[in-house]
Amino acid sequence: CIKANAKSCGECIQAGPNCGWCKNTDFLQEGEPTSARCDDLAALKSKGCPMEDIENPRGSKQVLEDREVTNRKIGAAEKLKPEAITQIQPQKLVLKLRVGEPQTFSLKFKRAEDYPIDLYYLMDLSYSMKDDLENVKSLGTALMLEMEKITSDFRIGFGSFVEKTVMPYISTTPAKLRNPCTGDQNCTSPFSYKNVLSLTSEGNKFNELVGKQHISGNLDSPEGGFDAIMQVAVCGEQIGWRNVTRLLVFSTDAGFHFAGDGKLGGIVLPNDGKCHLENNMYTMSHYYDYPSIAHLVQKLSENNIQTIFAVTEEFQAVYKELKNLIPKSAVGTLSSNSSNVIQLIIDAYNSLSSEVILENSKLPKGVTISYKSFCKNGVNDTQEDGRKCSNISIGDEVKFEINVTANECPKKGQNETIKIKPLGFTEEVEINLQFICECQCQSEGEPNSPACHEGNGTFECGACRCNEGRIGRLCECSTDEVNSEDMDAYCRRENSTEICSNNGECICGQCVCKKRENTNEVYSGKYCECDNFNCDRSNGLICGGNGICKCRVCECFPNFTGSACDCSLDTLPCMASNGQICNGRGTCECGTCNCTDPKFQGPTCETCQTCLGVCPEHKDCVQCRAFEKGEKKETCSQECMYFNMTRVESRDKLPQPGQPDPLSHCKEKDVDDCWFYFTYSVNSNGEANVHVVETPECPSGPDIIPIVAGVVAGIVLIGLALLLIWKLLMIIHDRREFAKFEKEKMNAKWDTVS
Repeated sequence: CIKANAKSCGECIQAGPNCGWCKNTDFLQEGEPTSARCDDLAALKSKGCPMEDIENPRGSKQVLEDREVTNRKIGAAEKLKPEAITQIQPQKLVLKLRVGEPQTFSLKFKRAEDYPIDLYYLMDLSYSMKDDLENVKSLGTALMLEMEKITSDFRIGFGSFVEKTVMPYISTTPAKLRNPCTGDQNCTSPFSYKNVLSLTSEGNKFNELVGKQHISGNLDSPEGGFDAIMQVAVCGEQIGWRNVTRLLVFSTDAGFHFAGDGKLGGIVLPNDGKCHLENNMYTMSHYYDYPSIAHLVQKLSENNIQTIFAVTEEFQAVYKELKNLIPKSAVGTLSSNSSNVIQLIIDAYNSLSSEVILENSKLPKGVTISYKSFCKNGVNDTQEDGRKCSNISIGDEVKFEINVTANECPKKGQNETIKIKPLGFTEEVEINLQFICECQCQSEGEPNSPACHEGNGTFECGACRCNEGRIGRLCECSTDEVNSEDMDAYCRRENSTEICSNNGECICGQCVCKKRENTNEVYSGKYCECDNFNCDRSNGLICGGNGICKCRVCECFPNFTGSACDCSLDTLPCMASNGQICNGRGTCECGTCNCTDPKFQGPTCETCQTCLGVCPEHKDCVQCRAFEKGEKKETCSQECMYFNMTRVESRDKLPQPGQPDPLSHCKEKDVDDCWFYFTYSVNSNGEANVHVVETPECPSGPDIIPIVAGVVAGIVLIGLALLLIWKLLMIIHDRREFAKFEKEKMNAKWDTVS
């Protein structure tokens, strides 16, 4: 939106579907160009433009005519006129288009049962089709009987063609002009195209008139069938076409001439695509060339005619290629004598009616259209295949989702009309396109407004749209004054040589600041000296993400301060466990405790490596005030009056955890080696409260007699144990000595014997 450099609201909304224009007169900062009013909606809102001042018109659709598709069965008593039958819905709507914003609508198509059919049989009457003519003479009544199975309202017509009546296509000798056939064959004079029978519901009349037809002849193999097809397509009144299903059966056993072949006969004027029937004969075949295939496609489509090519096996390949170029056409194989023509027509009609193809008229410049089909059995397609549904039966309903998008506004902004219709059908959807190229506020503009420097522009949508030859935000300058050196002086700051701080251009004595590649970064100020991206940063973010950069200075959000808005005023992170800010031993700065007592540290000044705990710290004062003893007994009234003291009878009566104020339970020894119990807490007002058990727990003295008796008994027992051990050792020693004596005695006896 910013890059569009829109000078007006209309230009802005054409830049993209998400662009809006702020019409608030106080929206622009000094130095910002008028184009800064154009931005995406979120950006405008973030810059302070109220939602009610943002111009953002949206496209819409309105259905004007929406008749339901017709439901009726063949043979129903109710007979409807063709114009009363509806096969496509809706019929008429209005789309309001904004550039880049697609408008979507659904189209429903249902092939009505018992829908009227007009069939025109166009036959090649060159000599090679002689035997075919005999079978076609009874075609009328036979085809009527078959078509009654499909529709109760059927009409049939007949026409014939041969070739252009000039050399070298036919022989122009008088005799050959009277009878082009050889020998005693009686042939009619050659002709280009003849409407033998206009469309009629009388099958007998068809048989009667066709029965009177005679074969003719020509010289070359290709025939002039394209001339005949063109006349059948464009001569609606003479042929008798109704606004119903229109079928053209083209029967031949030869190829065809097309645009350019007329030069052989000296005919160079292109076919004009108009009706030239006089007395049911085509009279301009010698004057206009054959039509081109593209020209035929156009006229057949315009007149909703579906073509069935009934051709012999020899030319199947040629006409199948032609079928691929002509939408809603079919090719059938004609037997050598046309005996299978009825079945061929029935099969071709079923094939044509089983496919629906949507086409649209020529689109205005800058308008695109896309289709999505919802066919039978859950088959969905997009792009080119989204235009059609195949394998549908009469009575089946299919839907299409159609997107229409305007990619630019028409130069004059006028409305356009396009039409969408199924190929081969007369019904269509008419779509009126209305382009949103201007904002509502522009219609409320004030021409020659005093707000635009003495009436040099139109004040609209919060800004001036300058008259031709005037420029500037307020149209205060003429284009002749733009490059004046005197004007440049107004664009320099005092004691500076830089024009617009090198961040803009001096136009009409005013700085128009440059635009940055990043559209969120903006220069502003009278001399473009300000911007919103050169403020102090914290954690890699401008203003720490906690403020707005205005003229290179951070404006912090509530609860933040500092040059980079990185200082939080929130004291919650500084709250100690006792409910005091920084434990009462420091100040909270930018969400962090600055401990003023050097002994304390940590995030909340609660950690003291050299300090006693709460209990030892207050032990002496509690002892002196509660029991009038201890180290501070003499100075108790001076040093220990900083807390309120309450005596309780027992430990159960002491305050318990879970109370609002932080609480410490203490157990300490007094000077008499007795245990005393107390609690210490500080309330929200900073008052210290002590609850102490009024009676210390003193341990009883030792019982001397059991101790002495135990000691004596222990000594006696130890003595007895020592005597027993000594006695045991002596016994062991004596036994060893006796054994030694016995051994020596035995040795003495052996010595005496020897």
